Amino acid sequence: MQASKLKFSQKHPFLFGIMLIIAAVALFAGATAALRVSNGSHMPYFTQEKFGVINVTGFIGDSRKVSDWAYKLRKDDSIKGVIVRINSPGGGVAASQEMYYAIKRLAEVKPVVVSMGTVAASGGYYIAAAGHKIVANPATLTGSIGVKMELPNFQGLMKKIGVSYLSLTSGKLKAAGSPFQSMTKEERDYFQAIIMDMYNQFIDVIVEGRHMKREKILPYADGRAMTGQQALDAGLVDMLGDRETAYMELAKLCKLDAPLPLEEGPKKETSFLKEVLSSVLELSPVNTVREQNSIQLLYN
Repeated sequence: MQASKLKFSQKHPFLFGIMLIIAAVALFAGATAALRVSNGSHMPYFTQEKFGVINVTGFIGDSRKVSDWAYKLRKDDSIKGVIVRINSPGGGVAASQEMYYAIKRLAEVKPVVVSMGTVAASGGYYIAAAGHKIVANPATLTGSIGVKMELPNFQGLMKKIGVSYLSLTSGKLKAAGSPFQSMTKEERDYFQAIIMDMYNQFIDVIVEGRHMKREKILPYADGRAMTGQQALDAGLVDMLGDRETAYMELAKLCKLDAPLPLEEGPKKETSFLKEVLSSVLELSPVNTVREQNSIQLLYN
């Protein structure tokens, strides 16, 4: 008789606890929905302000992840400013340009500070020019402003092994750069014109991003690598310091007393072996990826 008078919570404590949790979740969901209705798509009481971090690492071959992450940070109202952390020897011309434009669009709406790691050379420096400020370590390897085309040639080897080559084309420059024949003066001039056009695009980006006159840049734009200290003396970076220096500089641009929590990306999933190989590539601004029988155009 006494057992029948027990309360539901006493008779079924586990089930009662689950019901309390469900009720709490439903209450929170309702409050969240109410805030969204009253404040539009923004939730100031639940969204924490942050700094975004864009990591540009290793050989630049594919821009999609970095560009997509830059777009997400640009559209996220909780991101008040962005650090672009570069540790790259450069890479493909078009991929470097796509990353540059993605970060430039981001810099049009939010403060962007570039932090250079071990190396930020060639295509890495091209990307850096999109930021409002550039911070380099004194020993960072940077610069290496220029364009390189690699054209392997196997004609001598083919003669030794007795192999001949015949190419039929629709135009006299269609087979230019073939590894199986000598390059004519016309072909050399043709490729040199392509290289110089891309080189001038590189210089134009620096002129715009660094607010420097062309004649001030050209003495340092002969492909030479330089330290962060030398780059500071040349006006190619704004200050010397580490990653924390860049965070503090970004806080100043955002008019904050201290840096905010960080939201880093793009997320990457790599094997241990790939991490080791990437680290080796980052040690030298002159390393490059070579593909047999192909033309390589590199900011590298």
